[in-house]
Amino acid sequence: MANLVLPDAVLVKNYINGDESALSVLITRHQSKIYGFIYSKVADRDLSDDIFQDTFIKVIKTLKTKSYNEEGKFLPWVMRIAHNLTVDHFRKAKKMPFQRETEEYSIFNYMSDNAPTIETKLITEQVESDLTRLLDELPHDQKEVLVMRMYQDLSFKEIADLTGVSINTALGRMRYALLNLRKIIEKNQMILTN
Repeated sequence: MANLVLPDAVLVKNYINGDESALSVLITRHQSKIYGFIYSKVADRDLSDDIFQDTFIKVIKTLKTKSYNEEGKFLPWVMRIAHNLTVDHFRKAKKMPFQRETEEYSIFNYMSDNAPTIETKLITEQVESDLTRLLDELPHDQKEVLVMRMYQDLSFKEIADLTGVSINTALGRMRYALLNLRKIIEKNQMILTN
């Protein structure tokens, strides 16, 4: 139980020193963020499961060989591994992640409604459809930053690390994404309600 409150860096150190349970705490702590990141790229549950598993196999191998040196930056390091494995998958498949027709970014996956009515479901589907259509109109780099920030709850530092740009560039892309979304909404005369 004491493991649950320890910082990532201490858990990593404990795992390297033989405490197997420390890794399971790290996986449990970060699995939704890492899995959500992978799924947002591939939009396929089985493939996401495979990449998630491969990510932690790589994490375990690196930690076991004591070649981990990102002290205090465990999550960004694991996210970078997941990102690289996802990119490798698309290189092998000769596809780019944001071109898949089945891809969805759904904030509703993270919200629960105990008894959704048919009307609620229809409204949710319509809003999701509108959001997906709006996001598809954004340039790839802006869409990527917006999805990472809004749907995966990554910090701009994490986004910058994963996309290989500066924090200022990531912030700029987010700003332009929001400005462009506003223009698209106005152009289509859409009414957004909260």
